[in-house]
Amino acid sequence: MKKNILLPTDFSDNAWSAAVYALKLFANEECTFYFLNSWSFSKSTTRTYITSHLIDELKQEARKELIDLKKQAEIVNTNSNHEFQVIFSSESLLDTIETAVKEHKIDLIIMGTKGATGAKEFLLGSNTIQVVKKIKDCPVLVVPDEFDFIEPKQIAFPTDFSRFYSDKELTPLKELTALYNSKIMPVCILTKEKLTDIEEYNMATLKSQLENYDTSFHFMPNYAKKTVEITDFIEELGINILVMVNYKHSFIENLFKEPIIKNIGFNPLIPFLVIPA
Repeated sequence: MKKNILLPTDFSDNAWSAAVYALKLFANEECTFYFLNSWSFSKSTTRTYITSHLIDELKQEARKELIDLKKQAEIVNTNSNHEFQVIFSSESLLDTIETAVKEHKIDLIIMGTKGATGAKEFLLGSNTIQVVKKIKDCPVLVVPDEFDFIEPKQIAFPTDFSRFYSDKELTPLKELTALYNSKIMPVCILTKEKLTDIEEYNMATLKSQLENYDTSFHFMPNYAKKTVEITDFIEELGINILVMVNYKHSFIENLFKEPIIKNIGFNPLIPFLVIPA
């Protein structure tokens, strides 16, 4: 089945890097890639007064850049399975993305974000955070700046087994796994001596849901902040993509709350797929 992939862009190197990752990730799949630009997102200004003529010029410039970006993608990517389209809007970024997801039946949003060079953590950009928090109908794959594509053979799936995952929530994980016959590695940070009966049941259910996939379950002692432990797990086991479900009161939801996001880092080394509950 043909995939529809949305690539929001501000025409930066960071956004282009995420697009290149997307093209390589889906190299063997039939896809339509939609480059999306929201003028109000990428052309903000500190001027208190601008003429309508200047606004029109800036919009025309953005449209031209978007068309040029499509042409550039077609030149560097000669994959016959891939088609490129553009979406331009002067509405807000979130409104533009929400509309595009519905109108074009988008399966996945892929965005770039810059990491802190030489550090073990990065702070997600404000636009990326807003998209992950507000877009409820589509998973979002966040790609670190200048990330070199590696086949995602090992996929980490942190969970505390506090809830049951629906088939719909697990579908993006399964589809990602099927691209390269990857191994799914659920990992739980133990905050107590043993799992409760409900947690044991949820773990057994997850095992059943993933029985047709190469899967190994892992447990870690509670020795540091969750961000640090997940980072350690990723580095020690050579994880290629991190996947989480963003549900109410989840680790991701708490991570993205201000001012936590200003103080807590997250792993900058690999792409991060966030699945809405």
